[in-house]
Amino acid sequence: MSAAGTEKTVREGSPVKRAAIVTAARELFVRDGVDRVSMDAVAALAGVSKRTVYDYFGDKRRLFLAILSDAAESLTASVRRALDEHLADDAGITTVPRLEQALTAFAIDLGTTIHSADYAAVFALVAQQRLRNPAPGDDLATGVAEQALTERIAHYAGAGLLDTGDPRLAAAHFGALTVLLAYNDQPDPARADPRQVRQTMADGVHAFIRAYATR
Repeated sequence: MSAAGTEKTVREGSPVKRAAIVTAARELFVRDGVDRVSMDAVAALAGVSKRTVYDYFGDKRRLFLAILSDAAESLTASVRRALDEHLADDAGITTVPRLEQALTAFAIDLGTTIHSADYAAVFALVAQQRLRNPAPGDDLATGVAEQALTERIAHYAGAGLLDTGDPRLAAAHFGALTVLLAYNDQPDPARADPRQVRQTMADGVHAFIRAYATR
């Protein structure tokens, strides 16, 4: 699991300016590559001075990691929201068919979120960076989101609907059958066919249920 993006900015400053800098850097990094983008270009697109960019982030590496950190925090919040909406412990899910329905809704919700422009840009940036200049930690930190899913799977295993002694492994299998499979051949999620993503999510959940549902 990656801990990338945990570095803090040099100075917090204005949230509006910080967001403008991160958005500008993300757009330029995806379009031109991290190594080819100057801090001057980031500052110009963000509408701030180059000094402000350095004051807030210190250097380009920290700016890149801030993009990953922001995306990881946002993705974690999206996963928690989707889990609470579709798979809450008190959702009254008492049968395997109802659990499959809820897991499918959750998976499609998550797939739609990943397909959105901001997330797609970050995933494309990560894929691009791996090819051009891979470095340890150049990935989204997804541990908190995965733990949230693990806990929900453990809950439904405890309720007798899923058969697993290792909820963490089950959560990894769920992710592999849904998100990873849906976007495996598409480094830029924005280019994926939404209908195909939805079908892959539904098929993946069905396979997960066949493997893990109690008999």
